[in-house]
Amino acid sequence: MNRTQTSQLMVFVSVAELGSFRRAAERLGIAPSAVSHAVSTLEDSLGVRLLARTTRATRPTEEGARLLSRVTEPFADITAALQDAAEQGDAPSGPLRVTMALSVAEDLILGRLPAFCARYPGIELDLRADDNFEDIIKSGCDAGVRLGESLHADMIAVPASGPQRSLIVATPRYFAAHPAPRHPRDLAQHNCIRRRFSSGRVYRWELKKGRKAYNVDVRGNLILPQQSAMRRAALDSLGLAFLFEHTIAEDLKAGRLVAVMEDWCPSFDGFYIYYPSRRQMRPALRAFLAFFRAEAPSWRA
Repeated sequence: MNRTQTSQLMVFVSVAELGSFRRAAERLGIAPSAVSHAVSTLEDSLGVRLLARTTRATRPTEEGARLLSRVTEPFADITAALQDAAEQGDAPSGPLRVTMALSVAEDLILGRLPAFCARYPGIELDLRADDNFEDIIKSGCDAGVRLGESLHADMIAVPASGPQRSLIVATPRYFAAHPAPRHPRDLAQHNCIRRRFSSGRVYRWELKKGRKAYNVDVRGNLILPQQSAMRRAALDSLGLAFLFEHTIAEDLKAGRLVAVMEDWCPSFDGFYIYYPSRRQMRPALRAFLAFFRAEAPSWRA
């Protein structure tokens, strides 16, 4: 294999992972025509078709998938080793791409960013906030932050928070006009403030008491995209909201909000920083983990 084929292989890996010549060109910082030329030249030199191209998608052929399985991890190790070598002896630096849900960014990360940036000014932190679950390998992200229950088994994960709980809340003024619900079926009699994720899905309230579990498709005249907006609506007495307990702790303490049906709101697995199981870890990612991880044992090693 010559040096030209090495660079062509890197282009092929990017296209195969991202499923798009255009996105691969953006990642590599080259023209889409150069990406297409590199892949075509590699295919010609090997005498096999590596990518199946259609107007809707680009995916590896059987030969391409076999090649991809052999070269992906070595290329990842080489990239990590080069980045690690460049950063040795200096403070952690360079780009760091982390994906997470918007609520995670608001609740766990944004408030601590000034301290992180002051400690690690050389790290170029690129936060991608989206409720859709993003494949960090295909997207080129270094890590992600999600609920533990939604992570794949092949990821290494460390806790970013302790156990979480959501509570059903409303204002005293709302409850003065509406009897407090005691059972999931009572929610049908209430105006519930719902949340729509960026995927388009409207969240069904997940309630559990002992062995009884309900996913309740609540109803109401208001659907909002973020928990922060739902909290504001609840404080305005517009209905019941199902919110993370830690985000409304001060409201509960001050009596601005009142929790109901707490016995139907058990705690659940919290948030984790997760990353691929690779032999090399860049100093920038190591710094992010050390700064944002919770003081708790690793969930998966």
